Amino acid sequence: MAAEGRLQRELTWGDCDPAGIIYYPTYYRWMDAATWALVASAGYTAARMRAEQCTMPLVNAACDFLSSATFGDPCEVRSHVSRWGRSSFTVTHEILMVAEARVLARGVESRVWCRYEHGPGSPLRSEPIPQEIRAALGAPSV
Repeated sequence: MAAEGRLQRELTWGDCDPAGIIYYPTYYRWMDAATWALVASAGYTAARMRAEQCTMPLVNAACDFLSSATFGDPCEVRSHVSRWGRSSFTVTHEILMVAEARVLARGVESRVWCRYEHGPGSPLRSEPIPQEIRAALGAPSV
């Protein structure tokens, strides 16, 4: 069973457009933060990834905007890995307004597990996703 991450957010003024409703890039920022939090929950914090010269570049993202939140609304991003490849994975996100259980958006991100050849700024090489992450996030056994 896939592990689900939950990331709490409150819609702040900087997350809104001039009309006071959620500005669409906010969903993408929240999905990015939710993916990093999900991977951190599997033992790969940003500090560990820097130390091991790993990263997970985004190669595709999409989001369907279903409803809007306004300034001050508490929201939650629910995320899980919906597809596993050898070195790539897809994270599916559902963003809700918690108080009303209303879905605001649904999105996906595709990422590739990589390591820097000689540290940040040098070329990246894809490599198999660590078994530790797969196990912690509920990947099927191979």
